Amino acid sequence: MQLEQFNYDNKIVRNFGLATIIWGIVGMSVGLLVALQLVWPEMNFGVQYTTFGRVRPVHTNAVIFAFVGNAIFMGVYYSLQRVLKARMFSDMLSKIHFWGWQLVIIASAITLPLGLTTSHEYAEMEWPIDLAITVIWVVFGVNMFGTIVKRRERHMYVAVWFYIATFVTVAVLHIVNSIQLPVTAWKSYYVYAGVQDALVQWWYGHNAVAFFLTTPFLGMMYYFLPKMANRPVYSYKLSILHFWSLIFIYIWAGPHHLLYTSLPSWVQSLGVVFSIMLIAPSWGGMINGLLTLRGAWDKVRTEPTLKFMVVALTAYGMATFEGPMLSLKQVNAIAHFTDWIVAHVHVGALGWNGFMTFAILYWLVPRIYKTELYSKKLANVHFWIGTLGILFYAIPMYWAAVVQGLMWKEFTPEGVLKYPNFLATTLEILPMHMMRAVGGALYLSGALLMTYNLVKTMTKGKLIANEPAEAPALEPIVKNERETHRRLERKPALFMVLALIAILIGGIVEMIPTFTIQSNIPTISSVKPYTALEIQGRDLYIREGCVNCHTQTVRPFRSETARYGEYSKAGEYVYDHPFLWGSKRTGPDLHRLGGKYPNKWHFDHLLDPTITSPGSIMPSYPWLIEQKLDNSTIKEKLNAMRMLGVPYSNEQVENVEQDMQKQAETITNDLAANQVKIASDREIVAMIAYLQRLGVDIKAESVTKVTDGQTVDN
Repeated sequence: MQLEQFNYDNKIVRNFGLATIIWGIVGMSVGLLVALQLVWPEMNFGVQYTTFGRVRPVHTNAVIFAFVGNAIFMGVYYSLQRVLKARMFSDMLSKIHFWGWQLVIIASAITLPLGLTTSHEYAEMEWPIDLAITVIWVVFGVNMFGTIVKRRERHMYVAVWFYIATFVTVAVLHIVNSIQLPVTAWKSYYVYAGVQDALVQWWYGHNAVAFFLTTPFLGMMYYFLPKMANRPVYSYKLSILHFWSLIFIYIWAGPHHLLYTSLPSWVQSLGVVFSIMLIAPSWGGMINGLLTLRGAWDKVRTEPTLKFMVVALTAYGMATFEGPMLSLKQVNAIAHFTDWIVAHVHVGALGWNGFMTFAILYWLVPRIYKTELYSKKLANVHFWIGTLGILFYAIPMYWAAVVQGLMWKEFTPEGVLKYPNFLATTLEILPMHMMRAVGGALYLSGALLMTYNLVKTMTKGKLIANEPAEAPALEPIVKNERETHRRLERKPALFMVLALIAILIGGIVEMIPTFTIQSNIPTISSVKPYTALEIQGRDLYIREGCVNCHTQTVRPFRSETARYGEYSKAGEYVYDHPFLWGSKRTGPDLHRLGGKYPNKWHFDHLLDPTITSPGSIMPSYPWLIEQKLDNSTIKEKLNAMRMLGVPYSNEQVENVEQDMQKQAETITNDLAANQVKIASDREIVAMIAYLQRLGVDIKAESVTKVTDGQTVDN
């Protein structure tokens, strides 16, 4: 049989590898800054662009899309060429993909600290960047499927299945979650509101973890682990079962992030059921990986790449056990909104994604440079420093979570909250937060050590930019192929369609009834749209990233209603574009904040939180007092809201400036009466207006009930 000569493109692999290293250091460094600010808020250095609320999304997006994203493309571009026996479809598309992705990252790193954010977790970038992401993702898809079409290997190896599922699912997730109505070049509102927006966000958020942080890494595990161990994958049949069950079940589990909220209970129950089921395919993948090392465990002692791989798979197993456990309502009631969620996420991110990326870099760089790793000893040191970093990070966070959850719920024998002041729990867990920062510093130190090791490796060798290879031409299809899946592996287009159908079913079943059946989101007559000044304040709240620390949903627990007030109702959020329920309580819930404190209290709290809350770790916001409120686009904002169904009248739009001025003067006059003089056009006035509005509409609701046979209106 005649062999065809061709070259693998190692230059694009090298480029994504370098980007992985650089952005990894950046993302981890920002993460360390964020961790330090949760102990010493002054670590923002008094600059508005470096406060926790603005920097935290920089950290999450840098780690997810810059560090992990570039690692995915590095691994995919290397392994895809070799399992398909073909060079990438287009060198030009590879270059566009690489530079386009880096520009997206840079644009995000600039806009997020400026406060240009949508507030959707893991999708904070504004609509122009969302469009750019879409274009670059399509470029990646065309390049990948073009390579699959021109392959010289008829059967698609298991790694390619996961790459296909990653591409189609991330495309669907990104498009559905990014449907926004632009107001200006850098401001938009989500078309979804309240409960529906929350469902879409956590359908996206959970499955971004599934199909960006999990499935591509499983694909890379199926390629790189057998190569490192020089052993075949343990079970081909298990890989089939693992793949199809994982992509079908995972997509249903998003609602477990919204247990005990005003999301319809039937959707919550579906999320719980499928989350419990998810442990089977997840552990199936972990077991398939670990059993691939049968007969090669002696190599684990000497090969740092295998050490990293074993811990990565173990962390994956831990994280995928925790997810179903956290979806149990009894566990979720205590753990949700605490640091347990932070620990859970970072076991996956640091252990699974981080360690597998390190393993692949250590294995791949010497091969494309045709040399030996500069120092295995340094790689082993990195392994132990990184492992200690994960332990120092995760264990204190679990400890802090138990302390938080139990303190929030504890009552005295007299039946009142033992710790009514939320700050008491914050001060109690500060030592754990300090330990978390130590763990982050250790992990970052290991990454810096790896960088030195790999740079020395690169300088010792020479990049084989075009690696020679040969393979026979694509063999003809054998019609008498017996196994159904074997036949399916020969048909990439059909494979992609079936994968798309598998991931669409869950989202359709959960979302369409929530959007179309009105009884799922009952309205409340007393809930009115925000005033123009309150919208401006809400946008400032979003800009400052307050949702990163404060939730706006009171769950129906005695401990929460005693602390915050009446539990939250679905109808209260019908005008919220976007929803702001949050996912972590670093500070108290704010949904019933309106009218709880005078305007002067809010002014002092934003000027210097320690005035009202001694010991607070919330940063100061003096720029809200100094900066003038930009009202140049307020009419466009109201008109955008009208297009989204918010019932503003023509008169309200036309008289918006006068109405805003009137409400602002009411607040400033009250402040003046309390010895605070401030102009009515300052940002803090709008922020106070919004905070004072939170949760007050429900108090005005007319509730009809029967008492002793008499109908009484309350």
